[in-house]
Amino acid sequence: MSGKTKGVEMKQETFLPDDYRPAEDEPFMNERQLEYFRRKLIAWKNELLEESRDTIEGLQHGTRNIPDVADRASEETDRALELRTRDRQRKLVAKIDAALRRIENGEYGYCEVTGEPISLKRLDARPIATMTLEAQEQHERQEKVHRDD
Repeated sequence: MSGKTKGVEMKQETFLPDDYRPAEDEPFMNERQLEYFRRKLIAWKNELLEESRDTIEGLQHGTRNIPDVADRASEETDRALELRTRDRQRKLVAKIDAALRRIENGEYGYCEVTGEPISLKRLDARPIATMTLEAQEQHERQEKVHRDD
């Protein structure tokens, strides 16, 4: 039996200075870059979940009897918009979870189509990206062609 505890790996936390930004001159997806993106994804997810909780509370408190038809219609529209926003947030949280799984699996930062590294600038702007910009543009062009048929 090896020195590892069976089934449990001790993972040492990666130190990350507050001002750290991934740079092109360091090895791609090294421990510091992975930790940077992991923290960025978790912070984004927590922010979305907090907004979601606020939305739910707002919807629960917003249910009241409004006699004016126009005011009631306006409130219904607001509620529908909030529910759509919440649905988008839910889908975004699922994409964030998928990105966190890719970090754990060692697949994060690489295009799911070409296998090429996704630029650090793109990942910093959209940490849930799964394709290089070129592959994404190609994908969108193909989608447009199929939609126009």
